[in-house]
Amino acid sequence: MRALYLADTLTTATAEWYRSLAEWGLSPQDHIPYDHHRWRLDLELADLSDVEQLRRVSLEAPRPGRSTWPAYQRAGEQLWREGWAGLVAPSAARPGSLITCVFATDWPPAGCTPLDSSTVQAIPPPPRGMTT
Repeated sequence: MRALYLADTLTTATAEWYRSLAEWGLSPQDHIPYDHHRWRLDLELADLSDVEQLRRVSLEAPRPGRSTWPAYQRAGEQLWREGWAGLVAPSAARPGSLITCVFATDWPPAGCTPLDSSTVQAIPPPPRGMTT
């Protein structure tokens, strides 16, 4: 299933970018420039934003690394089958921050409007509190 994957802030998006590069063993300098997009969402999302909500769907707090992906993917697929447009969950790359995953059967997904984009030309500094 395709998805639109978003972060609550630019700092969280940067942490997620670093986490993704680290998981694949890639160098930041090889992935500059890149585009940063902002979106407006007008849809109902499943709230998995804290540990209690995660426990209700048998998930642990996210940790960096692909080993946690299968459980989250199964939960996301179940939410999609139940008719949810997507979910909000804690960021594995930046504790205390959130990510959004919008299920995309169309592009752009219904209820999602691109606002603007900017091109990141230089390697951004790693955010404080980031985990990879």
